Amino acid sequence: MTSAYQQQLQAKVERISAQFQTFQPPQLEVFESPETNFRMRAEFRIWHTDDDMFYAMFEADEIGKNKKAVRVDQFPIASTQINQLMPVLLEEIKQQKQLHHRLFEIDFLGSLSGEMLVTLIYHHKLNEEWQQLAHALGEKLNIKIIGRSRGQKLVLSDDFVVEKFTVDQKTYQYKQIENGFTQPNAVICQKMLQWASDVANVCTGDLLELYCGNGNFTLPLAQKFPKVLATELAKSSVYAAEWNIQANQINNIAIARLAAEEFTQAYTGERTFRRLQEAQIEVADYNFGTIFVDPPRAGIDAETLKLMQNFKHIIYISCNPDTLADNLQTLCQTHRIIRFAMFDQFPYTHHVESGILLEKR
Repeated sequence: MTSAYQQQLQAKVERISAQFQTFQPPQLEVFESPETNFRMRAEFRIWHTDDDMFYAMFEADEIGKNKKAVRVDQFPIASTQINQLMPVLLEEIKQQKQLHHRLFEIDFLGSLSGEMLVTLIYHHKLNEEWQQLAHALGEKLNIKIIGRSRGQKLVLSDDFVVEKFTVDQKTYQYKQIENGFTQPNAVICQKMLQWASDVANVCTGDLLELYCGNGNFTLPLAQKFPKVLATELAKSSVYAAEWNIQANQINNIAIARLAAEEFTQAYTGERTFRRLQEAQIEVADYNFGTIFVDPPRAGIDAETLKLMQNFKHIIYISCNPDTLADNLQTLCQTHRIIRFAMFDQFPYTHHVESGILLEKR
């Protein structure tokens, strides 16, 4: 019998194939997710009754208005590690009033490498006694704990986990920060990294990367190019990317803290940026042949699309097929699609991630 997951996956394949048919792409490469235990992040409200407390999520009615709390004892789409920790952690918290008093949310961030970060969020200020109890709890369960309340963040050890992905038989370490952006489906993330590395084999010149985040794609792609210039606007992501580059001992990557639109202005000579000067980055020193982009859901602005048309190869990772299709209206005026992939990053939802390699006509 075909599983519900396989039916939903097939529906996505048919939808994406039909949506991009007008661009005459090659055969769609499909990367499916595990059916369960694929999410490395999970957030739960904590519901208190007179004599108990439990994990809860909110379910909206059919018209999306009234929400009701639904008890969650296990969460099959979350990693096995999160599911094993959930009841154990809650039972320990129940034993200490300081740990459960006015606790209203617990967030989990795990990794394939086995690390776990738990954030406990409260409706009151946390004191020294809470810190001592939470520290002991973290040591007992071998987890990292952060305490949060309004205007307060207490990091008891680290505010990150270190993830490990293997691409082309080389293992990379990634600092993934609490509340920072990371791909939630680690198995699919590793498949995306390998696909990007594979398609880069035909690419030439130096690499320009826009929207690099914590350097997720940057690290393995750096093995395929003489030099890499990567840009990212969010400070926390830039710091994580710099940590990741150093931890993996990669010496051909420079990071510029610029938005995509700002880099386009710097590249065309329209503006100069002190941030580039401070980082000792000279755009003219690069012989760019390839551009890699992984933009937010809104897609890419018109000026950056014009910039992209100057590159021989474009690797485009997209979390929104609609804006990707819109951007391709411009890019396919100068380029043709030579690789086309779909990554099922979010099973049981309508969301998909896509990957496209374009080559200049």
